This record gives sequence, C-alpha cells and structure tokens, in this order.
Amino acid sequence: MARTVLITGASGNIGTKLRQHFETLGWSLRLLDSAPGDGVTVCDLSVWSEAWVDQFTGVDSVILLAGDPSPDATWASVVRLNLDLVLNVYEAAALAQVRRVIFASSNWTMAGHRFAGGDLPTDRAPRPVNAYGASKLFGERIGKSFADRRGLSSISFRIGWCQRGDNLPGPHMTMAEWGQGMWLSDRDLTHGFEKAVTAPDSVRFAVLNLMSANPGMRWDIETTRQIIGYEPQDGAAPTLTKAHIDGAEVTQRTAAMIEAAKDWIRDTRF
Repeated sequence: MARTVLITGASGNIGTKLRQHFETLGWSLRLLDSAPGDGVTVCDLSVWSEAWVDQFTGVDSVILLAGDPSPDATWASVVRLNLDLVLNVYEAAALAQVRRVIFASSNWTMAGHRFAGGDLPTDRAPRPVNAYGASKLFGERIGKSFADRRGLSSISFRIGWCQRGDNLPGPHMTMAEWGQGMWLSDRDLTHGFEKAVTAPDSVRFAVLNLMSANPGMRWDIETTRQIIGYEPQDGAAPTLTKAHIDGAEVTQRTAAMIEAAKDWIRDTRF
C-alpha cells in the first residue's frame, strides 16, 4: 500500500536513513527541517506558521524527529525545540486529520536506571537525568494526550544508539555495556519505523523500545515485537575493554555517592 509520510528533522542522521529506506518502498515523502537538504522544505516548526502547517494536509503518518538531539541541551533549548515544537507538530497533525504520529523519544528517559539494575520495559518508572531526557518523556505524554483527546494514533520510540556513518557496534562506543547494549543498526532502525507506519489502526498509543537484538541487553523489545510486528535482524554483544570496566566502576561509585547525598539532604532538617 502506498503511503504519504511527512518527516520532520529530515536532514538529520535518522531522517536521512529513513528517507533512503522509504524511497525504496515507493512511498511519497514530504520533508521538513530547519536545515536545508535535497527536497527539504526549510522551516522553524517551533513557530506556528500556515506555510508549513499546509504540508500536513493529505498525510498518512508524521515522523517527528525534529528537535534538539543533544543530551547536553539546555532547558532554554528543549523548551523551544522539544516542547513548543512537539506541541505544534501534534496540533498540525490533528488539524489535518493525520492517521498517526511516530515520535522519536529516547533511551535517555531511562538513564537514571543505568546503575539500578533490572530489565527496562517501557512501563518501568521513567528516570531521566537531564533536560533532554525529561523533554522526551514530556513528548511521550503529549502523544498520549492527543491520542486520548484528538483521535490521533501515537507511537513513541525510545530509540537506542544509532550512530552516524557506518554505525557499527563495538568498543569505540562510550558508556561501556550500557552504551553498547542499546546499539540499533540502520537496518533495524528503518524496519522499526516502517512497521510503526504500517501498524494497524488498533494501535492507538504505545511507548516502545527500539534497539537491535543485542545479547544480554536489559531493554525489552518483546513488547515492540508484539505490538507492531518488529523483527530485528541484527544484534551484537558488548565488547568491554579494561578502560570501559574501570570507567564504569568509577561512574557507578560517583552515582552512588550522589544518591547518598540526595538521601541525606532529604532526611536532614536544617
């Protein structure tokens, strides 16, 4: 079945990979970004404008990649690019009666569980550690609100680590086992988004992990398989060097001291 898909953030890493894949499917694409690119309409989605809102008319699905992608993003940046922009895109989609919005959330919504242990299903309590992760959690809830109140279907992907360029797994990836454990190949990335676009109308709202089938990883992708039919083809076990292990131990000790300090502050009456 032919699809008309609008991609925001179409000039970025993930947007470029999705464009190339969707073109092989014969889908009609509308491309928006703040940066120029081949076939891209340049616009600022954080500022409401009928000039770009009109692009949503006749669209089947919107892929919402646009925003500040940096874990070091400031609150000032995420308010404009990860909150105002997301609200604008959802509103434009609702007004145009778009069938579904697929939102690029992030593994950073769960980063506070890195040293806490245990599996990471999407119904485990979120624990962002920075403004970026918090903004992605807010974006997921915006999607739920529009699904509940405006009739949009909304799927949010907590995306793993899909690197620019060759995107190969291995010890060059930072954050040791945590980083390598959420590797997402280009093939699995594009397959996941394709399945999100084509998932049945019965999927009204879902938050799903999107990682490759990496042996021993903590991230649950079985729910992603069940809800949209995701079938990852790739996966890689972490390759840890002594530097990775030593660095992880230092980071874990530091995190434990920070949590202990928080407990002391909470329990101490000044």
